[in-house]
Amino acid sequence: MERWVSESPEQPDRISEAEHAVMEALWQRSPLTAQEVCEEVCGLRGWSLATVKTLLSRLVAKQAVETEPDGKRFLYSPRIERIAYVGAESRRLVDRLFGGRAAPLFAHLAQSEQLTEDDIAEIEALLKELKS
Repeated sequence: MERWVSESPEQPDRISEAEHAVMEALWQRSPLTAQEVCEEVCGLRGWSLATVKTLLSRLVAKQAVETEPDGKRFLYSPRIERIAYVGAESRRLVDRLFGGRAAPLFAHLAQSEQLTEDDIAEIEALLKELKS
């Protein structure tokens, strides 16, 4: 099975917030049936099985999810690794809102008091590692 692991011309279309909830269920455990995905997300979101099936169909069309027949049902698995998705979305955010530079993002978070002491310590450790 080919998996999308980095940003490339072959990457799937953008994933909506609703589709992302389905992807999170599949990243936690897969393969899953549509019913099993619904058991993970429907109660929290007030969705029906039909909604989940629609979202899964969209994700298959976007090549973010693949299917495997299992009798009369299908098993769904992610084609996108979570870390690659997070990386690509982070890059898009920084590009779109901060001109491609991470420093203004951190400055914004620091100024709006969105960084905890633990966050700052982690960032400092990462910066030290990058400098080495």
